[in-house]
Amino acid sequence: MTIKLPLDISQVKGFLADDEAQALYDAALEVSHFGPCLEIGSYCGKSTIYFGLACQQNNAVLYALDHHRGSEEHQKGEMFHDPDLFDGQAELMDSFREFRTNIRASDLEDTVIPLVSSSAIASKQWATPLAMVFIDGGHSLDAALCDYRSWACHVKPGGILAIHDIFPNAEDGGQAPYEIYKLALASGLFEKLSRVNSLGLLRRI
Repeated sequence: MTIKLPLDISQVKGFLADDEAQALYDAALEVSHFGPCLEIGSYCGKSTIYFGLACQQNNAVLYALDHHRGSEEHQKGEMFHDPDLFDGQAELMDSFREFRTNIRASDLEDTVIPLVSSSAIASKQWATPLAMVFIDGGHSLDAALCDYRSWACHVKPGGILAIHDIFPNAEDGGQAPYEIYKLALASGLFEKLSRVNSLGLLRRI
């Protein structure tokens, strides 16, 4: 299905390949009709736009969870640091303003609910079953494990768990997302749906 985008997506900062974006959209379109969805790691909103547009088609909501202070690789002096997103007054990275600008430009403010928090804190008293969870947060093992352990349990039977940046070979990228992908399969709670580039899609049994 061709996705009708409301803005020039090439101008939105982010790290989502076109085939991954299509797969994310298709998965969300399939399952968001039976419940809300959650994204962990929104950055400036590139993946949120694709995910949110699919949810919008089904009159569903998308919780977009991110502390907006950046992952390890976004910090000053690191490989993916973007000086445009650095708050000089606070001396901290801050992607929230850019995120809100992009969500507003995409007419998704009635679909996307920002949660500006760490994954661990936001999940403490979470009780809402989710049709889909997309994990695309920090790539340290601690951060990835926290995201998986905090949120995978909330995916409804028949729902989808999506994990981004899965690289089986260490030389291609960080291993933490691949480790939680293997954990999900080993848990007996999920079955493999598909792999698209570095995006893994699993179905809750």
